Amino acid sequence: MTSLRWVLRLGRSGRGRLGLAILLGALASGAAVGLTATSAWLISRASQRPPVLHLMVAIVAVRAFGLARGVLRYGERLTGHDASFRTLGDLRVATVERLEQVLPIRTTAEQGPLTSSELLSRFVDDTDSLQDLWVRVVLPYTASTLVGVGSVALVTVLAPAAGLALAGTLLVAALLAPIVSARAARGADARLAPLRAEYQAGVLDLLDGATELAVYGALPTRLAELERRDELMRRSEARSAVATGYGAAIATLAAGAAMWAGLWFGAGAVDARTLGAVSLAVVVLVPLAVHEVFAGLAPAAHQLPSLASAAARVQHVFQQPAAVQEPDTPQQPPAAPFGLRARGLRARWNPDGPDVLFGLDLDIAPGSQTLIVGPSGAGKSTLAAVLLRLLDPTDGAIELIGGDGATLLHQMAGDDVRRIIGWCAQDAYIFDSTIEANLRLARPDATAEQLIDALRRAGLAHWVGTLPKGLDTMVGEHGSHLSGGQRQRLALARTLLADRPIVIFDEPTEHLDDATAAQLATDIVNATRGATVVVVTHRPELFPIATTTLLLERGVLRTHHFPATQAATP
Repeated sequence: MTSLRWVLRLGRSGRGRLGLAILLGALASGAAVGLTATSAWLISRASQRPPVLHLMVAIVAVRAFGLARGVLRYGERLTGHDASFRTLGDLRVATVERLEQVLPIRTTAEQGPLTSSELLSRFVDDTDSLQDLWVRVVLPYTASTLVGVGSVALVTVLAPAAGLALAGTLLVAALLAPIVSARAARGADARLAPLRAEYQAGVLDLLDGATELAVYGALPTRLAELERRDELMRRSEARSAVATGYGAAIATLAAGAAMWAGLWFGAGAVDARTLGAVSLAVVVLVPLAVHEVFAGLAPAAHQLPSLASAAARVQHVFQQPAAVQEPDTPQQPPAAPFGLRARGLRARWNPDGPDVLFGLDLDIAPGSQTLIVGPSGAGKSTLAAVLLRLLDPTDGAIELIGGDGATLLHQMAGDDVRRIIGWCAQDAYIFDSTIEANLRLARPDATAEQLIDALRRAGLAHWVGTLPKGLDTMVGEHGSHLSGGQRQRLALARTLLADRPIVIFDEPTEHLDDATAAQLATDIVNATRGATVVVVTHRPELFPIATTTLLLERGVLRTHHFPATQAATP
């Protein structure tokens, strides 16, 4: 339950409203008990045919309790869900902020890799399920406790023995029933969250790889595996439902026992003339009313194992090592123009894994064009991630060189670094939206003229102008309505629109034919004149005017010269 306490501490903005919801819930439940008690007294007293004026206070109280119960319950639901959504919003924001820090490192020695589908499950399913913690557990338990204490006090005043019996049965309904229910489930609830995550991951993998699975005849095997996981979920849910029934049965028996105990001890008090016959109805019926309030506690407590499992899975994301440690007091960047200098740079993706970069030295002058080439696995993407401050080096340092000095990169906030250093990835993500929406990711306040200018510099303006909907054209999922060259040029346009002084291009001509790659390389050179450009590529001959060409092998850089046999003309 440590993870549940962690979740409760995390959400802060909804605490005030949650306190108000608890108060309103206690008053609503108290009004329900008061309605039963007053009605019992009124009916019993009316059977004695007293003057009607003797009943007026009770009649008005019945009406007041009846109206108040509905109004207060509505207020409790409104403020309770508002508090839950606010707290859930805090949790989601904190989770997204943490995911931003840990996404580059998705593996731990204890729990293995965190895939995209696994992270999605934790952010969506597990996080959303935690809203029940406040509305269905914390709120009813706290409000019911307040009402239970008041009800036991009322019955104890009238018949002490009946009050003690009511207190015992309420403890049975609030504690024993959930414990029996949880024991009966035997971990079924705790297994539901990971089973759902595995099932969702399997569905996503099946959808993403359906074509390959069908071609190689592996589709029936994957479908059978999904059916097996679905059957495991069904069994766990069935066991959970049976266990909930056990808890509800115990709570119902406790309510009946409280009523019979009230009748037994109340009748004895009447015979002893310490309790009036009219008050006997109150002693007998109040336990039924308060147990009705407590009836929802067993199902609420039954959710605790699944909620604890979901909370632990979300907490695990927060326990992941951050790829980047933000400085307590970020330093401001120097003045433009900008360059980069690295000395003794070492870096690794996994804290427990080997280094990918080994004592790397790098000098990138302001306004230069630097090519970095090397075989796959040489560390080119790792170097780009370190320069973008998406990954902290394990040793060495990087300086951002400016016109008035230099600032260590690790002393700057990551967002400040990425406002200076831009990135155009090889597989830049294209969202299933319009061309304009994909561009505005780089600059939300860009004017239409700026959007068109970015497309023109990327070589897409003419093509967009021929489209019936122009900038409002949908590009499809992952840019499926675009060709490979168009997707890369759209990513280039987005990078140009961001207008960063330093730009890193990661394999911009990969998977393109020679003619398309050469033209794209030419456009990149022309569009980034004046900026400091770093191009990670396997095809250095496409960038013949580069200031420096560096070969990265086994995490070490050295100057290298390549023949420009297929050089593009800028």
